[in-house]
Amino acid sequence: MTNPLHFDLQSLRVFLLAAELGSLTRAAERAHLTLSAVSKRICDLEKTIDCPLFIRQPRGLELTPAGQELLEHTRTILDNVNRMAADIGEFATGVRGHLRLWANTSAVLQFLPHDLAAFLAERPQLRISLEERLSEEIVAALDSGRIDVGVFADNVPAPTLDVRPYRQSRLVLLVPVGHPLAKFGRIAFVDTLAYDYISLAHGTSLLRLLIDSAVTAQRILRLRMQVGSFDAISRMVEAGLGIGVVPEAVVGGERLADGLRAIPLTDDWASRTLWVGVKSEEALPPEARELWQFLLREGTEG
Repeated sequence: MTNPLHFDLQSLRVFLLAAELGSLTRAAERAHLTLSAVSKRICDLEKTIDCPLFIRQPRGLELTPAGQELLEHTRTILDNVNRMAADIGEFATGVRGHLRLWANTSAVLQFLPHDLAAFLAERPQLRISLEERLSEEIVAALDSGRIDVGVFADNVPAPTLDVRPYRQSRLVLLVPVGHPLAKFGRIAFVDTLAYDYISLAHGTSLLRLLIDSAVTAQRILRLRMQVGSFDAISRMVEAGLGIGVVPEAVVGGERLADGLRAIPLTDDWASRTLWVGVKSEEALPPEARELWQFLLREGTEG
């Protein structure tokens, strides 16, 4: 391969079009270039990586293994360039800072809407990129410096981070109306373990908490199905496929009206602390430090 700095964005865009459309002619039309110009850019890319990118078939272009690999990287590169342009472009419209905040579902549903609205009301020149992520992902992103501030569950180890208590999140047992457990006003987790569970995927802090609690009771958590969100847990429980443990905020009045019951758990761990964390308070940009300190105050007062 020649110098990787010889890749240019226009050629990568042309390659992406050709790969997605399966035709140099259609790629040329979409890019408003001549067919010869598109062919030359593809040829130059192939010379740069010293590999063919396409196999020409009667039905159109087919990517080679090298072409498939380049396609994945090209999508990432162009997406990052577009984000960079959007972020930098905001400064021309008066934006004076862009903060990266990740939070778990409990924080996004229960606390951050109010807190971020109050924070941004006094700082209209700031922008916040908020992403809902698993607690483990948040800790890893903070540790690597990919984000400024994170909010995550307290049972995820974060030994290298500066973390403080933010809010309390209450967990409840979710069962369908008519389930044998639906008659209880409160219940201990151990008394639910005779039934099949719907849970989040392996690696999530909540599933780890449930498995650890079952092991402590010398019981087994009967996992019937694993899904990707609390909403999916609610829907599967509603369909009678099992029971689940979710943050209380996930179960609104509409969801309960759909045929579900939310039963408080009596276990101490059912009241979880949400942490707000940063890599290092001293190393934070001024705007990120403001957000960090604001969330700490809101957590203390809330």
